[in-house]
Amino acid sequence: MNNELKEQQLARINLYALTSRLTMSEVDEGLLKSIEEDENIMSFFPTYRTWSKRKKFDTKTLIEQYLNVDFTNLFLLHLIPYESFYTREDQMMETGGDNPVQALFNDFDFRVELDKARVMAADHVGVELEFMYKLCESELKALENEDYEAAAEIAKIEYDFMKEHIVEWVPMFLINVKNEAGTAFYFDVADLALEFIMSDFEYLSERKENGFKYDV
Repeated sequence: MNNELKEQQLARINLYALTSRLTMSEVDEGLLKSIEEDENIMSFFPTYRTWSKRKKFDTKTLIEQYLNVDFTNLFLLHLIPYESFYTREDQMMETGGDNPVQALFNDFDFRVELDKARVMAADHVGVELEFMYKLCESELKALENEDYEAAAEIAKIEYDFMKEHIVEWVPMFLINVKNEAGTAFYFDVADLALEFIMSDFEYLSERKENGFKYDV
């Protein structure tokens, strides 16, 4: 595996991990400081970088009075971050075992601790992004072991999941988050996730066209 391919895979892993975490639960001081202290990550938060309230308040106050309030409004109260709400005709959430995303996760032995994640169903935006993060990790491990056949099969699973699930509803949800965001931080979170998802789906679509082969 060449360095360019490895770096690309690591970038995908890191961005899926970051967007999953930021859409799953509120930020804490450690996470926010790690974002602010990393210039590469902060480049994805241009609106937040120059946000007046960031300069006016300390981290603890910023989180408690603004960011947590905005997260609660966007992801717990006002908007509904679940695939079934967007894809079912009756706009009802499917929280039981019949949830098709849960069934898919079961097939791949991907377990979601809903209580710890503070989500009600497996088809939450953050959980679906975490699934992609885990798939990308598995793909990288296969590449490191020079098992290109297994890596290609995982890449195909990534493409199928993006096409059949994430692309069907997450962009619409993220556009709603951008429109409703009360802070520069969550505006940038939604913008980052939206741009990355569409870019990664384009990348996987191109991979599909060449049979998921690798230039190693």
